[in-house]
Amino acid sequence: MNKIESFKVDHIKLKTGLYVSRKDNYNGTVATTFDIRMVKPYKDDVIDIRAMHTIEHLGATYFRNSKFKNEVIYFGPMGCQTGFYLVLFGDYKSEDIFDFVVDMCDFIINFDGEIPGASKIECGNYLSHDLIVAKNIAKKYKDELVKYRNFLY
Repeated sequence: MNKIESFKVDHIKLKTGLYVSRKDNYNGTVATTFDIRMVKPYKDDVIDIRAMHTIEHLGATYFRNSKFKNEVIYFGPMGCQTGFYLVLFGDYKSEDIFDFVVDMCDFIINFDGEIPGASKIECGNYLSHDLIVAKNIAKKYKDELVKYRNFLY
């Protein structure tokens, strides 16, 4: 089997940032996958699974209610617990969605109340959330993203 593109990226050198991971074209429709890398692999601690779950719920809620709601295909966690994937219909660069991702961070940082979709009926593991840690991760990521504007690939 061929090695997939994301396994060709040197994760030892990878920094926190917002990157285009891949672009797919199906029958003339482009889908852009973004790597929202919130922590540095092998340098930072991985994102706690409960905080990751909370960011997933809040991020998905934000993106699905934003001006890009009709372009959102998917927002979800990376198995390595270092960030998230955002997949949008359209041919985008990281710079095109920079403010959108910063706004998602602000949404998480300022969120108060019950986590959307975090009930036994709506979620398969509704007790696994940590809003405080999720806010801290979003704040740290936003600060680094704004400061360094890392758009690697």
